[in-house]
Amino acid sequence: MPLLQQLPKLRMVQLLSAGVDEWFEHVPREVTLASARGAHAGPVSEWVLSAILTQLRQWPALVRFQDSETWAHRRFAADTLAGKQVLILGAGSIGMAVARKLAAFDAMSTLVASVAREGVYAPDALPDLLPGHQVVVVTAPLNEATRKLVDADFLSAMDDGALLVNAGRGQIVDTAALVSELQSGRLRAALDVTDPEPLPPGHPLWKCAGAIVSPHSARTVPGTNRLCYMVAAEQIGVFVAGGVPSNAVLR
Repeated sequence: MPLLQQLPKLRMVQLLSAGVDEWFEHVPREVTLASARGAHAGPVSEWVLSAILTQLRQWPALVRFQDSETWAHRRFAADTLAGKQVLILGAGSIGMAVARKLAAFDAMSTLVASVAREGVYAPDALPDLLPGHQVVVVTAPLNEATRKLVDADFLSAMDDGALLVNAGRGQIVDTAALVSELQSGRLRAALDVTDPEPLPPGHPLWKCAGAIVSPHSARTVPGTNRLCYMVAAEQIGVFVAGGVPSNAVLR
């Protein structure tokens, strides 16, 4: 970040990430700030589906049975994704990609974004929407409106046994409130992002039986960097040609 102060002729900062929260306050307002929105939709939405299926099909328990050389026939309760109601908090490229993948598994999606539009609800509808959804997926960006949006009240409104999947930012979820729900056994979680991050040794999230945690790696598969640079090149090309990049952040 200090390098920005040494670049008086800087006119654009192009990120390779979908989120801009780490840069937003540091890039001067007269400088165009653009994300790589769209590049991460495929890899991250695939992680979301894998995380949901991992929890529903009880793979963590199965691996533990395997480690103990236990043939656990009928000793675990698997579930199906078919017919599930899934609430997706964040209707950008990642959230929409998640919804498309869920449809292939005969699951139904409800989309929520910062502003309502056709087929998408606004955040003020969440108290009425949360009950009846068996899975809640967070793909929203981090900003002042979403910071700790998933708080104790939000979590308490989720159905018993529901699954929270966070592929957005760790700070969107109140970690203490989530740990409380997980320790009680009422909710489950699949987290690619946490608060704090990295999750330190000894943190109670590590020991929550209903949680699986991956190290902010939902995008980390072959080909993602190429997708990011393709989007970046297109955005920079538009800027150099005198246009406004489609991923430019409004400030």
